[in-house]
Amino acid sequence: MTSNPSIKKTIDDIGGCADFLWRTLTTWFFPPFEFREFLKQCYYVGYRSLPLIGLTGFIMGLVITMQLRPAMIDYGAEAQIPAIVGIAIIREIGPVITALIFAGKIASSIGAELASMKVTEQIDAMEVSGTNPFKYLIITRIFATTLMLPMLVLLSDAISLYGSFLGVNISGHISFTLFTNQVVDALTFSDFVPAIVKSYFFGMAVGVVGCYMGYSSAKGTEGVGISANSAVVTSSIIIFILDLIAVQITALLGYN
Repeated sequence: MTSNPSIKKTIDDIGGCADFLWRTLTTWFFPPFEFREFLKQCYYVGYRSLPLIGLTGFIMGLVITMQLRPAMIDYGAEAQIPAIVGIAIIREIGPVITALIFAGKIASSIGAELASMKVTEQIDAMEVSGTNPFKYLIITRIFATTLMLPMLVLLSDAISLYGSFLGVNISGHISFTLFTNQVVDALTFSDFVPAIVKSYFFGMAVGVVGCYMGYSSAKGTEGVGISANSAVVTSSIIIFILDLIAVQITALLGYN
């Protein structure tokens, strides 16, 4: 009986991503340190993602508030909208939606870039010239995505809450100070910690999957498109799986 090729490829991809993660965690503190390339990647994956992340966060907060408002009015709980929206965005919606948008933009970009470099034999040229391509290309990108995504999540949460504030004031009136106080009073320290911690894992997953798919791309221009598409799909699935695991862990620890 022949094995299913898709199952075999999935297992190979899981093993390859695990190998990339292990090599990253065990070699990053050995020289050479590509600090300049790391800062460059932080700029690309962080600063250049901010407009898209900010726009998504603003629309998300505005739409959630406008959709929630009629139901809250029916139950006589309109005054609780800031608290409910704040808890939903900070604890779950903000980190997950931001990570998915980040994966769609960054994982595909990393996958396509590294695949193109492999097709044009730039990676082989780096090895010949004495540069460690894994340190220069892989570790810098993985650590950049791991560091930048939590920062983008915090900015997206803030912009989403501002969008929610505008949504509340479309059909009513509430001062910004009162809105902010209601959100802050509803949140606790345990609401922030799980959201930020899992954002680091989301960012690492995006970096590892994007780098692996690009670095292991098949030769030819077709492989570039396949790598970019596979990076987005796989990293998005992993984000959902990690979020499910995080919810179970926080529930066991009593944070939910």
